[in-house]
Amino acid sequence: MIDKIKEYTAEAEAFSTQSKEELEAFRIKFLGKKGVLNDFFAEFKNVPNEQKKEFGQVVNILKNAAQDKVAQIQEALESKEEAKGVYGDLTRPGEPFTVGSRHPISIVKNQVIDIFSNIGFNVSEGPEIEDDWHNFTALNLPEYHPARDMQDTFFIQTNPDVLLRTHTSSVQVRYMENNKPPIRTISPGRVFRNEAISARSHCIFHQVEGLYIDEGVSFADLKQTLLYFTKEMFGKSKIRLRPSYFPFTEPSAEVDIYWGLKTETDYRITKGTGWLEIMGCGMVDPNVLKNCGIDDTKYNGFAFGMGIERMAMLLYGISDIRMFYENDVRFLEQFKASI
Repeated sequence: MIDKIKEYTAEAEAFSTQSKEELEAFRIKFLGKKGVLNDFFAEFKNVPNEQKKEFGQVVNILKNAAQDKVAQIQEALESKEEAKGVYGDLTRPGEPFTVGSRHPISIVKNQVIDIFSNIGFNVSEGPEIEDDWHNFTALNLPEYHPARDMQDTFFIQTNPDVLLRTHTSSVQVRYMENNKPPIRTISPGRVFRNEAISARSHCIFHQVEGLYIDEGVSFADLKQTLLYFTKEMFGKSKIRLRPSYFPFTEPSAEVDIYWGLKTETDYRITKGTGWLEIMGCGMVDPNVLKNCGIDDTKYNGFAFGMGIERMAMLLYGISDIRMFYENDVRFLEQFKASI
């Protein structure tokens, strides 16, 4: 009897099929009410006592082998059927893929990079956690200089020499320290200032600053470079430079473009003048060149800086700067066409 059970066990372990009908016949044969397992369990009472233990063990082995085989083949058949149902019907409509949206700040930043790359500017980057030398002192802002109050700074409490950079001019200092003229680079990046958050200002924003150092660079070169940029970026061909003050440039100027007065929005954003301020610029102060190890008797240059959020607000008609940082998908989806 035990040998007969072992033969059935070997048969169950060797069984294989790709048919549901054959699998069902196998299940009924071994596990059905009138199957071989029920017959063996019914025969258990007639087995001599000294053989009951061994008999019970081999019957359980047969039961487990039959149950495992049924479960294994059933799972394989269901998986095959499911795969066929999903991929077999070529008339099924395709699953749409959700296309992501590039952030408007990234769109504008990349546009600025592309425009200046066309006239030979490369891209330089630096750390957002900066030291006092690169953020202030090297830029003609020594300790206790009153112009430091123009930029409300986040200092690290445990080390007052470490701060969150207030402008990407610190990247320009690092670049000048490690590269010899001619230098032609732009420095895009995130900056931080301790300002109250409102519709028009934020404690986190992005800048792109440019630097050109070479022999015989003039203010006219600066003006023509910025005129080229405003034509490419905004489609505006009329700019003006107003005298201003920046500690690291001399002379310094604010750059305005003539936005026009065609719509009510134009009147609002230009305060009825038609002119709109977009950036600051100037000729690099000789002290900055000296601090960075560049011969100021041989080389000179110009620098400029602009806020990316401000340009994005102008280009896309965004009225609240806080929208850039709220991660609202409804807001970001509007820029899919700009990727």
